[in-house]
Formats: sequence, structure tokens, C-alpha cells
Amino acid sequence: MSYVSSIQPDGTPTWIDLRVPDRERALEFYGALFGWEYDGSAAETGLGTVCLLHGRPVAAIAQAPTTTGFGWNMYFATADCAGTAKRIVEAGGSLLKAPTDVGDQGRTAIAEDPVGARFGLWEGRAHLGCEVVNEPGSLVRNDLVTPDPEPARAFYTAVFDYTLDLNETLPDLDFTFLRRRDGHEIGGIFGFPTAPKSAWATTFEVADTDAVVQRAITAGATADAPEDTAYGRSATITDPFGVEFSVITRL
Repeated sequence: MSYVSSIQPDGTPTWIDLRVPDRERALEFYGALFGWEYDGSAAETGLGTVCLLHGRPVAAIAQAPTTTGFGWNMYFATADCAGTAKRIVEAGGSLLKAPTDVGDQGRTAIAEDPVGARFGLWEGRAHLGCEVVNEPGSLVRNDLVTPDPEPARAFYTAVFDYTLDLNETLPDLDFTFLRRRDGHEIGGIFGFPTAPKSAWATTFEVADTDAVVQRAITAGATADAPEDTAYGRSATITDPFGVEFSVITRL
């Protein structure tokens, strides 16, 4: 298993949470989809209901009072939430929620980049973030989909010191890998001219894409037909609340 036992390097997608109008239904849906179990006691820490895989945190689900902020949110690791928040503003982004302590769990902020995509920061303390990744039922990838990729590339390289690397596997697409200073790929930026908005897309690994799509539809979701790609068999699912995410069975 791909277990995470220490705080991730700066700029690594380290945590995800989902805000929905009906938390109980969301717990039932994602539990059926990914086999998650739940730690309700963690809601007292301010994280929401923590989703567990193999007994370890992989995400959180929380009730949201309004439609603002519904959807999957991705958080980048940072050792200095306040300092990174300052860099975000200096690079042309904006803060939607200033750095705030979440009990003894960590420190967080919510931001928006210059092309309108929302993301979070997580300065881990007692809560590391996702402790299982790159395994069926867990986070495997985040990519920014935007109709305006150039300002996004400039912004994220300025904030997190990423380097850019063209994706030669998909030469017909406007896709650029984002890499940490140590060369580790953390995701990418996909320039898609007809995208209705800019957003960070969340992708979960699964053992059988077709089976997961069928379970999702049975549980009240809609889904595109699974398709084979250069990286595996993938599909896009829209959950019962209208929240979109992707699943992939990697090659």
C-alpha cells in the first residue's frame, strides 16, 4: 500500500475534502463507491467526517450551508501557511479564507488563482493529510483544467517553485506537468479552450473502472462511458449533488 507517514513536501497535493448539502447521503454514496469507512469523532476537530481506507484518512466530507464551495477541494502542503498565502497574493491570486488554525490538526487557508480555480493550503500538524494515496479507493491525481493556461502556469511556478515539463505522451493536447523542486510530478495544467470554468479536477484510483461506474449509477450518479487512455481506463462521474470527479484504473 502507498502509505504516507510524514508531512508531504511543499506544493504536494496532500488533502481533499468534499462539501455537500446532504452529508449523510454523501457518506452512503462514497462508501458504496470506494469502500470507505468513517470517523465521525473527527468532525469535532473541524475537519468534517474523515473518510478512512485501511483505517487511515483519505478524505473528509462536510455539510455545507450554501451552494458556495460545494465540490471536491484540494489542499497543497505547506510548511508555512501564512508565508505561502502571502506569495499567492503577490503572484496575482486572492485569499478567500485567511490562514486559520484547525485545532491541533493543522493550519489552513483557501485561495483562488488568477484564472478562477479554487484550492486550499494545509500546514500539517497532528493531521498529516491523506495517509493512503495511489491505491484503489484513494486520491491518485489532481490536474488543473482551464481555458486560460498561461496565467495559471506562471502563477503556480511563482507560488510553489514548480518547474514545467511538456507532456510528450499526449502531443496533441495542451498539457504541462508540474514538478516540485526535487523533480516529483504533482499534477498538471490542461489547457482546454471550451472548459466552462477553471477548476482543479480530482481523480481517484480504482481497481475496475467499469464496475465503479456501474456502482455509481446504481447509487444515483451519472457518468460518462469509460474509455481507454494512454494512462489507463478512466471515466468521469457526477455524484448525486452535481459534483464531478474522475476514476482511473491505471496501466
